[in-house]
Amino acid sequence: MHSHDVLTEAFGRVQEAVHAAVDGLGAEQLAATPAKGANSIAWLVWHLTRVQDDHVADAAGLEQVWLAQGWADRFGLGLPHADTGYGHTPRQVAAVRVDSPDPLVGYYDAVHEQTLGFVRGLGDKDLERIVDENWTPAVTLGVRLVSVLADDLQHAGQAAYVRGLL
Repeated sequence: MHSHDVLTEAFGRVQEAVHAAVDGLGAEQLAATPAKGANSIAWLVWHLTRVQDDHVADAAGLEQVWLAQGWADRFGLGLPHADTGYGHTPRQVAAVRVDSPDPLVGYYDAVHEQTLGFVRGLGDKDLERIVDENWTPAVTLGVRLVSVLADDLQHAGQAAYVRGLL
């Protein structure tokens, strides 16, 4: 098995978790939170998708799906187009609302396809490329992709937990 096969499998697990977290839910369920000021299922899935889109597009030298495919306009959240949800206040979290799971899974699936298109072409040596020198040590592509996967799976698990509370 090659590293691109491992990455493809891992991102596939994220996709499965995203779909399972939102399947069959309505607007109120997607907006539900376990406590006042906590993250909703909709926000968690939107955020994990925005982070994956932002980080993978940057590393791959691609335009974000959020903008290139018009998802920012379709969601109509009134947030800056570069916003990924990092540091959102409870009010901003609450503003991420959708009527159904469709935009969440539609956007995630589009990002997933762009991600897979990128990772399928990677060789082991590619993972050593420095993609961010703002950290010590500098961040390699391999570390960035593992970071995205960890963040995605954590947030998908949180969404599944909130769903379980419903």
